[in-house]
Amino acid sequence: MKFLPDFSVADWLLAVIAALCVGISKAGFNAFVIITVVIMACIMPAKESTGAVVPMLLAGDLMACAIYRRDASWKEVWGLLPMTLLGLIAGWILMRYIPGWIFGKVLGWMVLLLMLVVLWQKIDARLLVAIMNHPVIVNASGFLAGISTMMANAAGPVMTFYLLAKKFDKMTFVATCAWFFFVTNLAKLPLSLNLGLITAKSLLMNLTLLPAVIIGMIGGRLLLGKIPQILFDWILIVISIAASIRMIVS
Repeated sequence: MKFLPDFSVADWLLAVIAALCVGISKAGFNAFVIITVVIMACIMPAKESTGAVVPMLLAGDLMACAIYRRDASWKEVWGLLPMTLLGLIAGWILMRYIPGWIFGKVLGWMVLLLMLVVLWQKIDARLLVAIMNHPVIVNASGFLAGISTMMANAAGPVMTFYLLAKKFDKMTFVATCAWFFFVTNLAKLPLSLNLGLITAKSLLMNLTLLPAVIIGMIGGRLLLGKIPQILFDWILIVISIAASIRMIVS
């Protein structure tokens, strides 16, 4: 146990919930990863938590790609990637200069702003029309997804925001997200290692939590066709906004 992070029993229970949410998010409810981000930032230093989550995300990505390998819209994946990679580099540079003691507040603000964008999208349907007709939306969405996933593992709302405008069916939506996040998380891995955010202890923690990721994936897959996604979305919005405010004021 000395090779694992020094978590209390309560911390380990929260970490298991975070890992379950990784699996659920990769099964199709991609915004659930926000809960993982918030939980891990509560039980670990905020900056270190962003790197510690990456291997778990990659494990979920691999499972999701295997399940949804035939339904992705590769046009959207390749269209988003160039600006996404630039966003990753921008986020990597910023993380080198943001002091650890204020990173939790930065992370809280990023999550809050992303969730407010999702909330605006749900309240005002005209926003989707504006997205579909805007000539630079691919570049803007790709860059924002890159910088938010590098700094906060929180690109789920950005991708939801963008792909909903494309009016994909559920399976195409899920598959496109799966492959997009697999590529971006793979690209993010060496950047997180360079920043010292992935350590031997965090990797052992990931390995310990892997069964919870698998269970979350199986459960999310079973729920995908049975539970109204709008219910999950609204629960997520309320929880995430409350949690992000807590991170900002703490």
